[in-house]
Amino acid sequence: MGHRSDSCSEPEKLDVKETIREVLALVGDQAKKDSVIIRTRFADETCPVVADRVQLQQVLLNLMMNGMEAMSSVGGRERQLLIVTRSMDAAHVQVTVEDSGTGLDPNMMPKIFEPFYTTKSDGMGMGLSICRSIVQNHGGRLWATADEGPGTSFHFTLPKYQGEEENASAARA
Repeated sequence: MGHRSDSCSEPEKLDVKETIREVLALVGDQAKKDSVIIRTRFADETCPVVADRVQLQQVLLNLMMNGMEAMSSVGGRERQLLIVTRSMDAAHVQVTVEDSGTGLDPNMMPKIFEPFYTTKSDGMGMGLSICRSIVQNHGGRLWATADEGPGTSFHFTLPKYQGEEENASAARA
């Protein structure tokens, strides 16, 4: 009765960089096909967070695929997807997925996270809405910014895993 299916994982201590690498392995073929160069700029320190692995992968996959799709009509310049991790403060890690696509109309920014809003001819408009719900359920937030040049950046924060110190001192006791 208490058994859950494999699709329902539990929040656990995850290394954000490792989870990003797992998703990069999934999108690698598509990136090659679309002539997208993926670059990463990871914080030096490890960034353990408390998150549901499957849901975090879903958010990352959605943001990366959206970014690649946003660059599908870009010609004459590099199609680059940049994934950045950084420690925000003592309690949060931030992940940014930045594309060099056509960019978003600033007036549309508030709408993109609404359910059923889409700019794609074949889109359902649920992706970003679901991503935002997942991130908020983890105690973080998800937002977008227009880049200085072409493109858009999606940022999300997640709470850091707390308790390494307690565990370490308990082990020494």
